[in-house]
Amino acid sequence: MVKPIKNLPVLPIERAIRTISGRWKAVILYHLFGGPKRLSDLTRLIPAISQKVLVQQLRELEAHGLAHREVFRQVPPRVDYSATALGLSLEPVMLALCRWGQQHAEALDEVDRLADCIVRPVNNIPTQVELGKRSSARAL
Repeated sequence: MVKPIKNLPVLPIERAIRTISGRWKAVILYHLFGGPKRLSDLTRLIPAISQKVLVQQLRELEAHGLAHREVFRQVPPRVDYSATALGLSLEPVMLALCRWGQQHAEALDEVDRLADCIVRPVNNIPTQVELGKRSSARAL
């Protein structure tokens, strides 16, 4: 594992927040939950991010042990990024933050401005958010 690029706080909650803070880290990690992605995949999934910032955020996630960079020695060169076991352990936290974001939007009557926030576990077991959406869709 790469040595962290920043000194992290000693208070665990502050450490956790600092590790995933940043405009794009949570979004990148969210997409890596679905499996390995190439840089071009992430650029397509997150069109608002510049390549420079994407690479910087990926390096920070890698330095904190949340993402893994695998270089394939082939022509043309290929690099895959994936969530590590430590990164995948944040999946329930991200799902909880997703739920809280939905509740916050409902409280402020801004639900129409939300995008879907579905965390798909690597083992393809549906999450509670997905199951709830399926059952409410069937009721319609």
